[in-house]
Amino acid sequence: MIMKKIAVFALTLVLTSTTLIAQDNTTDFRTRFLVGIKAGANLSNVYDAKGENLVANSKMGFAGGMFVAIPLGKYFGLQPEVMYSQKGFKATGNMTDGSYNLTRTSNFIDLPVFFSFKPSEFITLLAGPQLSYLMSQKNEFKNGSTTNAQEQAFDDQDVRKNTLCAVLGVDLTMKHFVIGVRAGWDVQSNVGSGSETTPQYKNMWYQATLGYRFYSK
Repeated sequence: MIMKKIAVFALTLVLTSTTLIAQDNTTDFRTRFLVGIKAGANLSNVYDAKGENLVANSKMGFAGGMFVAIPLGKYFGLQPEVMYSQKGFKATGNMTDGSYNLTRTSNFIDLPVFFSFKPSEFITLLAGPQLSYLMSQKNEFKNGSTTNAQEQAFDDQDVRKNTLCAVLGVDLTMKHFVIGVRAGWDVQSNVGSGSETTPQYKNMWYQATLGYRFYSK
């Protein structure tokens, strides 16, 4: 199911980029300082999970923000970004007093700093660290056997607010327009200590966005 959604994302990006290229006589802007905005979607899940019989499925969420392209010559540069990013998962699992069915939505401010390599005027390859700040988190329990004690345990969890991540990405650029694809993985787990009874995990996500770059001719 995840691979099917990724394939749909990829096909949409290819068709969109082909259309934009056909409509636009692209100019090489690799040596220019650029500012842009973008919006799209995350397909998120978790990995390295530690919990009794935790089975997690992916979840869609919104992603949007701004970026700055800072050239360091023609082929290299830096690209810091500020993104609002919804992550999370849908899961079933067990605790000491029974099973649960959980949908978790985590709202982050993501601050990646990418090192960019620009082999052509159309393609930018990106890699770098990211700091994610957790603004809020919502848990929805939909299983009738879930108890108040279980819900309270999730609410009392020692949640980590600042998380270090690693991110890879590709930008397809056509004058003003940028189609971006990202893949990210948390380096740290979601909790601050290892003594929690609720699941511990690391977030992972795939992101697709459409952006607009501002510049003067």
